[in-house]
Amino acid sequence: MNIAGSLTQVLLMEDSSQIGHARRTAQQLAERHGFDERDAGRVALVATELASNVLKHAGRGEIHLRLIPRLSGFGIEMLAVDRAQGFVLDDCLADGYSTGGTQGIGLGAISRQAEVFDVFADSRGAVLLARLYRSDDRQPDLRYGVSQHSLHNDPACGDVWHLTYDRSHISALLIDGLGHGEEAERAARAGEQAFARAPFTDPVELMEDLHRDMIGTRGGAVAFAQFNGERDQLTFAGVGNIGASLIAADKSRGMASHPGIVGAQYRKARPFDYAHVNGHLLIMYSDGLQSRWNLQDYPGLVHRHPAVIATLLHRDFCRGRDDVTVLVVALEAAHG
Repeated sequence: MNIAGSLTQVLLMEDSSQIGHARRTAQQLAERHGFDERDAGRVALVATELASNVLKHAGRGEIHLRLIPRLSGFGIEMLAVDRAQGFVLDDCLADGYSTGGTQGIGLGAISRQAEVFDVFADSRGAVLLARLYRSDDRQPDLRYGVSQHSLHNDPACGDVWHLTYDRSHISALLIDGLGHGEEAERAARAGEQAFARAPFTDPVELMEDLHRDMIGTRGGAVAFAQFNGERDQLTFAGVGNIGASLIAADKSRGMASHPGIVGAQYRKARPFDYAHVNGHLLIMYSDGLQSRWNLQDYPGLVHRHPAVIATLLHRDFCRGRDDVTVLVVALEAAHG
């Protein structure tokens, strides 16, 4: 299965009048992408409760909304994001607990409406995740997450990501086209198209394919990681300033890229192999994200859904002066 990226839509939550806008935006997105009336109603309910929760417990925050490509159609992903001291989670999960002005159905009921629900909260704020799929969608959830934002909300984004799942194999790509805007996006898309044709080919050859297809564009930084679940091994190749780490509960390993610009000039990218990575997290990010983060500073975060991790890293470490993408993939030996 190939999964191509789309920008994260951010809805500001600063007063109660914006709850209705969040509900309508999420419901209409679901309706446009194959959700029937009942399933779109679930999306509307969850959007309402998440938006209300942000205002009740933080005073202000954001709802992050995106489409989730599926084998048949799309799912809807919503994340409530705030930067205030969080709620008491056990209270909020109880049915009958109202977030203020809502039905009081509680986040426990929201977790039953959503196919995927997860949350991380500490003194710095909270991130709540809900993924909703159509009732006839039986594909298991793929445990990856992405937070992607263009500079100044430009409709063009110079960052491009791509994921391919094939049984126990995963190949993940991140490209940061030089600069930002349409020309940076054109460079990154050229590389993505080359990657999508053969995401599991020999990494040296694959990088050369991307380089050849990106000639004539601005070029950019490129990194990709190929996970072989049968061998319990990951191969990483990078050129330029894409950051990448392998994260386990008790340790973190950075993965080095070579200098250069793919599509312009670079030395042959020697790949690096990493063994015994099953159960680890792969985190890749463009230089719109600061590199000084450490998941150990957030006790328990490594065990949360990758979409929660990606969104929290964006919340706390976005530089705010470039396109930014954070891609988090759970490396697991088998997928449905």
